[in-house]
Amino acid sequence: GKAAPGEEVGVLLCDVGDAGSLATMAKQTRLVLNCVGPYRFFGEPVVEACVENGASCIDISGEPQFLEGMYLKYNEKAAEKGVYVVGSCGFDSIPADMGVLYTRDKLKGTLTAVESFLSVKSGPEGVGVHDGTWKSAVYGLADEDSLKKLRKQIGYAPVPVVGAKLKKRGFLFYSPEFKEYCITFMGSDGSVVKRTQRYLHTELQQTPVQYGAYVTLGGLGSVIKLMFMGMLFLLLVKFNFGRKLLTKYPKFFSGGYFTKEGPTQKQMDGTSFTMTFFGEGYSEGQDPQKGKPNVKICTEVKGPEPGYIATPIAMVQAGLSLLEDTASLPKRGGVYSPGAAFSKTKLIDRLNKRGVEFSVISKPEV
Repeated sequence: GKAAPGEEVGVLLCDVGDAGSLATMAKQTRLVLNCVGPYRFFGEPVVEACVENGASCIDISGEPQFLEGMYLKYNEKAAEKGVYVVGSCGFDSIPADMGVLYTRDKLKGTLTAVESFLSVKSGPEGVGVHDGTWKSAVYGLADEDSLKKLRKQIGYAPVPVVGAKLKKRGFLFYSPEFKEYCITFMGSDGSVVKRTQRYLHTELQQTPVQYGAYVTLGGLGSVIKLMFMGMLFLLLVKFNFGRKLLTKYPKFFSGGYFTKEGPTQKQMDGTSFTMTFFGEGYSEGQDPQKGKPNVKICTEVKGPEPGYIATPIAMVQAGLSLLEDTASLPKRGGVYSPGAAFSKTKLIDRLNKRGVEFSVISKPEV
């Protein structure tokens, strides 16, 4: 029904293995928030039930293969039914995707390239992550070839490079800004931002923004520990028995980060994230096809613990945007990335009021 937010909502039991139960659920609502991952194993039946029965659907998947697979299979059908399927509406990848759009909107001129740096700060108790996320990573990395095949099948329009080409960094590098070592961010942010930029360019003729995603690690000790764990991980992930070991003993193989219990309340209270965006572009009246970028901007997105606090905030606010900012959504239904679905909505204002805060740090003049 159309329960007003805050009204009592009953409990409906569904099972992703029981299509009938999912159809019954989807028929009774305008929007389903799907939290059941790893999505590569459990996600599609929910998307299918929602699209078939005219309900929109939001999830918090950070799995590019699932997200883009759903685009290939359900985009046309969702458009016919007038429903919106928006994946990656958690910590993956709302801060990055909306952060790039925020940076673009705050630059006077044309933004052509952005790099983001994620820093996660933890208290004395350290960081904890649930092993569901670990499993998604294990199976995602094991199956990278399928993602390449899927992208060929979709046949994406190439996104033109506008402005100076963003330099690709090495996998590991030292950042003078943060005085820390950084690595390429292995999550879904890069692929999600690319889908958004492609959509905004092909559908709305906006200038596409080049993007690189990185994460700060700390000093040399952290780097050595990570390299050692990473090599072990990449070795094991290629073999069936290795994947079994990795998923059976997440705590051991992740140096204590990933556990079957997830983070403790104390760990969550002590954890926060900052994503810093360094953008460059061309001032108003400058042609981005000529010459060097002549304006810079630095913005950030800050929030509480990513997995259990920031993710539900992002997901619920995305849901409210979908239900309440309807005039600002894309004209047709379909399978969208967050930035494509929400670029014109009030999502960033909603997030700002709820503790996931977007701000401009510096805007050097031309």
